[in-house]
Amino acid sequence: MTALRKTVTSTAIATALAVPAALFTAPAAVAEDRQYILTTAGTGGTFYPVGVALATLAKMELQNEYGIDMSAISSAGSGENIGLMRDDQAQFGIYLAIFGMWGREGSGVLEDEGPQENLRSIALLWPSVKHYLLANDHVVNGTASDLLEFDGTFSIGARNSGTEHSARFQLANFGIDVDEEWDLVYQGFSPSVDSMIDGQIDGMMVNSGFGVGSVTQAMAQAGDSLTLLSFTEEEAAAFDGGLGMYFPITIPAGTYPGQDEDLPTIAQPNFLAVNEDVSEEDVYLFTKAIYENLDFLCNIHIATCDMSLDNAMAGLPLPLHPGAARYYEEVGLEIPEGIAPID
Repeated sequence: MTALRKTVTSTAIATALAVPAALFTAPAAVAEDRQYILTTAGTGGTFYPVGVALATLAKMELQNEYGIDMSAISSAGSGENIGLMRDDQAQFGIYLAIFGMWGREGSGVLEDEGPQENLRSIALLWPSVKHYLLANDHVVNGTASDLLEFDGTFSIGARNSGTEHSARFQLANFGIDVDEEWDLVYQGFSPSVDSMIDGQIDGMMVNSGFGVGSVTQAMAQAGDSLTLLSFTEEEAAAFDGGLGMYFPITIPAGTYPGQDEDLPTIAQPNFLAVNEDVSEEDVYLFTKAIYENLDFLCNIHIATCDMSLDNAMAGLPLPLHPGAARYYEEVGLEIPEGIAPID
């Protein structure tokens, strides 16, 4: 996990999304003739543009020579992605690490559904940084402790999204019953920002990489009336709840408008998953394409700039797909026992 925690420098630039991708609002495609769907999250966060970059990379590197095609779609995030991949409406997906843990164990929000035996890991992508934003009239200290006294309207993310479920988990660890204590609304990142700017809600949380556009917009248009909360070491530990998955991370000064100092917060890993029945050869080729083209991904989105073979398997919560393991072994990496491929 050490490499994951390395801070991305503030001089790294996230380029505008300038690559084409198919956007399906109701995907119903099963992979045929090596045509795959990669499910992401809402368009206002980091999952979607990174997913578009990965799908575009697959088209560029694998379509002509191997006939492998991939399209990225938006979704409600990790929660919905579980069902899309289970039903084979998507074959690849981006997830918060906690959903991988819940999927492997059949625990947490997936307790009623049981273990998701179709899911396998490919690679660690980037740390999912927690951005808690509150209107200034609800801010006393400017740290996560202000959430303990919060009594306003809070956007907890789109329903059944990774943002909603991870926020509920973290805040419960912190002693907050959001259903009893807060007035909740369920909105994606972009609608939440619009509501914050218009004064319709008092708080929101964004799960994303550094420099996410929705937080940039909020700070640029309403930075004088809201605060991006920081975390003390004690607050960070409390939010993790002893899980060992959430870790302290620093948002570099200058990442967002008006943010003149480094801001400590928390993060968890995001990872790329695949259905276990996708062929070993196709997953091997896709994994190889990713790690031979990291500069391309970094040029598309800052969140991927710390990806490397050194941290490719750090914090993965699911067994590796044999195709990914084949590539890692080929480049001389040792597969950790806890995520070794299974039959």
